[in-house]
Amino acid sequence: MLPLVQDGRATICDVVVRRLKVNRDARGILVEALRTDWPDVFQAGRRPFTQCYYSVTYPGIARDEDRWHAHQHQDDRFVVAQGDIVLALYDGRQDSPTKGQLNLLHLGTNAGDEQQHQVLVPPGVLHAYLVIGAHPAILLNFPTRLYDSSDEGRIPFAQSGVLLPDGRPFSWDALRREQETILGRPT
Repeated sequence: MLPLVQDGRATICDVVVRRLKVNRDARGILVEALRTDWPDVFQAGRRPFTQCYYSVTYPGIARDEDRWHAHQHQDDRFVVAQGDIVLALYDGRQDSPTKGQLNLLHLGTNAGDEQQHQVLVPPGVLHAYLVIGAHPAILLNFPTRLYDSSDEGRIPFAQSGVLLPDGRPFSWDALRREQETILGRPT
């Protein structure tokens, strides 16, 4: 069984999972995604706001299918505005006390109001995500640096050496095979 975290708790050092408050009424919802008075995810000198972008990814699609994203300098701050994803995080930092740890976080709007989170991914933590469920997912990112192609790294899963707890190499196919058991629905 894959170690899917559904309660918003990451165990990788320096990863921040901040619960977001969903303000709901008859008209819909309002959710604050980033504020300057949240010191765990925003610090003007160290973790500034530089830009916001969003991506729309279709059901069953991974970003990326066979490789990790990596940054040397940039923090990412992810919020799922619609849909559901599994965010995979792997600590590849040599000097980290959690080096070698894998977290799989279930994030999204179908997880309920109490499960809305922003996830801060620090430099050196490998990351990728898979859209689960029947609907596209909209992922917002508030990175700490403007886009810089020299800071955009990709590491193939096959070359990363990342293993699941049972010793299998990490792949989205492993999650797809088990997702019905874990999540109660197909991707």
